[in-house]
Amino acid sequence: MARTPPFPDTGAEPRLTLRHRIDDAVTAVIIRLFRLLPYERRVPAMGWFWRAILGPIILNRRVRDNLHHVFPDMPRREVNAICHAVADNFGRVFIELHSADEFARRAAQLPVGGPGLPVLEAARDQGRPVVLASAHFGNYDAWRAALKARGFDIGALYMPMTNPAANRRYLEKLSSIGGPLFPRGPAGMADMVRFLRGGGMLLLLGDHFIKGGELVEFLGKPAWTATSAAKLALKYNALLLPLYATRNPDGLTFTIEIEDPIPHTDALTMTRALNDSASARVMGHMGQWFWLHRRWKRAPDEASGDSLADES
Repeated sequence: MARTPPFPDTGAEPRLTLRHRIDDAVTAVIIRLFRLLPYERRVPAMGWFWRAILGPIILNRRVRDNLHHVFPDMPRREVNAICHAVADNFGRVFIELHSADEFARRAAQLPVGGPGLPVLEAARDQGRPVVLASAHFGNYDAWRAALKARGFDIGALYMPMTNPAANRRYLEKLSSIGGPLFPRGPAGMADMVRFLRGGGMLLLLGDHFIKGGELVEFLGKPAWTATSAAKLALKYNALLLPLYATRNPDGLTFTIEIEDPIPHTDALTMTRALNDSASARVMGHMGQWFWLHRRWKRAPDEASGDSLADES
């Protein structure tokens, strides 16, 4: 069940190799085994599998590096606890995606709240474009499914994987939760813009490194950040709404909150507001953010003035 990085933005699907076939076959077997369990046991069991077995092998080093960068004085016990929580949440998200029908049915019953909900409903009724800005936090598919059940059609930009077999399964599961979906690349971006201009609601996740972005603080540290959500909102007079699905203590349900819209000013100011919103969520639930990305790659280290190492 090796992690599969996104393939380059060329629009062409990579060649299916023997390694791809083996990785996908192993992943498929693990998914089938866990799906033998009832949903209420399957999700925590996969959380345990990642927390106890795969996390120490695949995830924890990156989580520790990122935590050390942001919180250099954090006690080891707290770092270990966050590593465990991140791996547990990652495992739960993984099997929730691969239990898409059951997951979507449960998410459809979740309450949706927050001050941005009536604003979002008004935009739908008026046919006004909306950019929904979220993060790799909790499980964003929970609010996608919950809003779809309430009559919201939400498109999303997604990052294809280098493993074509894994990508096909991933796309199938994402599509069953909601759509349309737009692959990163020229064709996908053109379709995405047409969807938004036509009054669509578009999901963008802006909490990862972006080459050519702006240097904006995230969790108190400068990070190269995409300003595309703000620029799209400004260009097409779209609402810009942050929203999140926070996993509840039961590990199976979520609290879905839509925040107030970000006022239209300029792209950089609006992007700072989005980063501040996501940072506040992470600080409130440290183990629910995916501390797995190279979020601060190539950003200047405030202490030394040097750039962080460009990890492979």
